[in-house]
Amino acid sequence: MDYNGLYFASRDKLCEDAYNLATEANRAALLTTGNGYMGMCASLEGNKMPDMPLELIFGNYVAWKYDEKTWIISFMDGTEFIYLLEGDRYALLTDTGYGVNDLRGFVEKLTDKEVLVINTHYHPDHSAGNGQWTSVMLSEGWKVDAPSVELPGAGPYDLSAYPHPDYEKKIMHDGDTIDLGGRIIKVLEALPAHCNSSLFLIDEDHRILITGDEYECSQTLMYDNSKNPDAPYNVEKRIDNLRANAVRLKNLMGEDIRAWKLLPNHNGTPVSTEYLDEYIGLCDAIYAGTAVIEDKLGHRFIEMDPVAPELCRVRYMHCSIFIKKAEVMKIYGTRA
Repeated sequence: MDYNGLYFASRDKLCEDAYNLATEANRAALLTTGNGYMGMCASLEGNKMPDMPLELIFGNYVAWKYDEKTWIISFMDGTEFIYLLEGDRYALLTDTGYGVNDLRGFVEKLTDKEVLVINTHYHPDHSAGNGQWTSVMLSEGWKVDAPSVELPGAGPYDLSAYPHPDYEKKIMHDGDTIDLGGRIIKVLEALPAHCNSSLFLIDEDHRILITGDEYECSQTLMYDNSKNPDAPYNVEKRIDNLRANAVRLKNLMGEDIRAWKLLPNHNGTPVSTEYLDEYIGLCDAIYAGTAVIEDKLGHRFIEMDPVAPELCRVRYMHCSIFIKKAEVMKIYGTRA
């Protein structure tokens, strides 16, 4: 059988199979301790595997065209997406995934343009592969979220084993632009909601808005996942920021908002801009005490997180958030 990616088929032999199925170039970097992977590959106590199947695809990449100059790249068993935006001179890759297998080689088969790289945010499934390139653009907030990527066991590989472990970090600021040659990408800094390091990417000519994980298809993670004990987290501020970011993006797209599409990083793409209205409504419903709170998470990856017992799903119309129940109850119904 030809394994193009890293496929975890057996929880009983997870680490052994991970090593055997990895490409030769990646084997030296593979962490075989069974620790970390954001809690998906091992519990925190005693390196015992969780009592659930671990059939995850970290590096089996599939690509298709959104339009003539925009590629969608799928991985993580079809649940996660990164994008390749081509201009006349450069192509822009948004995120580097977990860094499993040769993402750079895969991308360079899709375009003959020089590839620039930007992180939508600094989490392990979006930036662990940065070391395959010499420089990456990112938010200054990466420093706050750094432990989620750089702590031992945070991702599948030892980041120091990549070709450019000391790659240059180019800090992007609100309003910066990236000129790809006949295609301008505008960068907006997100107020901290999902995390502390998110950037929105705006392509006015193609009418697309890359939202990272701040507005996923149907759901967004809103509990602290920085792995940084000093990271600021205030639930009221996070919910207010989630709403404020959506309002700002709606205003930016203007009257022809329905001609735009949102390109999130998880669960489905592209999606309607109507999701922004629903996320605004969700924030209002939390404060009004009318949002639906469910203890059943209904998401296999989230259920593998060590903090899952503390989480709930909060729904409004077609969107939802995952958040610690004790946190959301601090503000639930407080503005009724």
